[in-house]
Amino acid sequence: MKFSDFVATDAIRSRVTASSKEEVIREMAQALVDAGRIAAGDLESIVKAIMKREDLGSTGIGRGVAVPHTKHPSVSRLVGTVAVSPAGIEFESLDGEPVHLFFLLVSPPDRPGDHLRALENISRQLRDDGFCKLLKAAKGPVEIQALLEEADSHGVAS
Repeated sequence: MKFSDFVATDAIRSRVTASSKEEVIREMAQALVDAGRIAAGDLESIVKAIMKREDLGSTGIGRGVAVPHTKHPSVSRLVGTVAVSPAGIEFESLDGEPVHLFFLLVSPPDRPGDHLRALENISRQLRDDGFCKLLKAAKGPVEIQALLEEADSHGVAS
């Protein structure tokens, strides 16, 4: 699975204004609404579902990265977005460090394979410190999209 299979490029945010876990999740989910990828009427229940998942254990996987995600019946296919917080956000990460890179995923409950493949792709790509540094330094959504496409084309993401 490649980033291009699920990242809504028109929902990428290179500079989030959020300063808390719930705010960044809400801001990213709103970006998906604004991009027409999720219905406005489903925003609250999707944010609530992601926060419920966070209650089970933080999706802040360490090294400045978090992958908040949920399965939700309102989507018919896996959709996601990427956001960067230059300042970093406290996310109860495994390593206790603030999070700068966020990959948010929403998938249909009946497609667990897609959900897992997307999570695997994200975690594999984000083990590359150089890739993470480039994402954090990206000047805008277009640059982030180009980095994701480059990661896809190197074959590691498939």
